Amino acid sequence: MSDSFPTVGIIGAGQLARMSVAPAIDLGINLLLLAQSSNESAAQIANHVVGDYADVDTVLEFAKRCDVVTFEHELIPLSVVKALEAVGVVVRPSSSAFIYSQDKAQMRQRLSNFPSPKSSVVTTALGITEYPLIAKAISGGYDGRGVWKINSEKELSALIAEVGKVLIEELVEFDYEIAVMVARSPHGQASTWAPTQTVQVDGICTMTLTPAPQLDQEMSTKAQKLALDIAQEISLIGVMAVEMFVKDDQLFINELAMRPHNSGHWTIEGSVTSQFEQHLRAVLDLPLGDTSMSAPVAVMGNILGSSKTDMYRPYLHLMARNPGLKFHHYKKDVRPGRKIGHVTLLGNDAVELSHEVQHALDYMSGEIDE
Repeated sequence: MSDSFPTVGIIGAGQLARMSVAPAIDLGINLLLLAQSSNESAAQIANHVVGDYADVDTVLEFAKRCDVVTFEHELIPLSVVKALEAVGVVVRPSSSAFIYSQDKAQMRQRLSNFPSPKSSVVTTALGITEYPLIAKAISGGYDGRGVWKINSEKELSALIAEVGKVLIEELVEFDYEIAVMVARSPHGQASTWAPTQTVQVDGICTMTLTPAPQLDQEMSTKAQKLALDIAQEISLIGVMAVEMFVKDDQLFINELAMRPHNSGHWTIEGSVTSQFEQHLRAVLDLPLGDTSMSAPVAVMGNILGSSKTDMYRPYLHLMARNPGLKFHHYKKDVRPGRKIGHVTLLGNDAVELSHEVQHALDYMSGEIDE
């Protein structure tokens, strides 16, 4: 039988690709992943080829089997993305947008008309007078890596000596952090989900609360409009996370991630259309789905690796205690601090839901045993 359904190629085979499998199956869309190994999270359950995403010939060969190519991480060299485009491969998001999730300096420059912390790229600490400040690696940082709080010229000089030029930003004493997930299709249809408050510990997101409980309706609308305007400004195709700081009634753009994102995992159960389904719709230029919430409040907690390795047995206690908990395991090797899964709980009361989700995280990590 002839298959009229397209093949979406995803470069990367981690948990984001894994969570894209279910909506692809539902839609009848064929997925093909470029994995670094067959043991990767998504490669365990989906069609894949093993190869190096930094090798142009490997990626070009992979792309021949796909109708459209997209990404689940920002690590692929921009030169490889451009090589795909040069031979006519449909790449979404395009290299001209993708660069803003890879290069923080370029992102700051392009979004200079949007509310952002004051920033500059420096190769010396001379002339820098305002401390403390935030220094960021221009590319490659994530989950708190590649971001440093710098308190003095001596510290900045030492960092520059170690890593070369860095992006420095004013230290914004923000009240809390939010993320707005936004989707946009090639013909310009766009949608956002309710803003999400992200809880960070040591630079790693541990929990998200949606809708952001401290954000009033006016600020919520303002944040969603900012995300939509940025998506249009950079001609986004696909799903993107726009991370923002909130200080009083001000918003500051922090980071962009041009792919499904940890702060949107709640959408699997908490929204009519998940970020993973929406990303597939967007890159295939299908009409976008309804982003309404399916419950008043959704709380998601990241399961971080610890010394406890048995992740199955905790189900007995947790499922009995709260039948509403939804579990997602990524089947990754358990390492301390590594995101190995998440749990989501829907309901009416953010405080009560957060308490239940935190209990589940503590129980799964072995911090508590009842």
